[in-house]
Amino acid sequence: MDEALLAAAVFVLAMVALGLWRALRGPTAADRMMAAQLFGSGGVAVLLLLAFATHVPAVVDVAITLVLLAAFAAAAFFKASRDKDGA
Repeated sequence: MDEALLAAAVFVLAMVALGLWRALRGPTAADRMMAAQLFGSGGVAVLLLLAFATHVPAVVDVAITLVLLAAFAAAAFFKASRDKDGA
């Protein structure tokens, strides 16, 4: 079972790496922010899979911290883009 979780973590990490293309080529700031959100959610998925595969519960705390950082980053981006537009 642990090998399957590790394989899933590698697969998710590979998909997140493919998302790097969008972050680098995104024509707008919104595209880049969505790619950053992909990194956040993909990173959380990888961390949770690794936590359960290696039986290290402290990694779950790191994943929770990453979720909070990703949410704050999205809120800050929205506020900055809204202020820029003059709304």
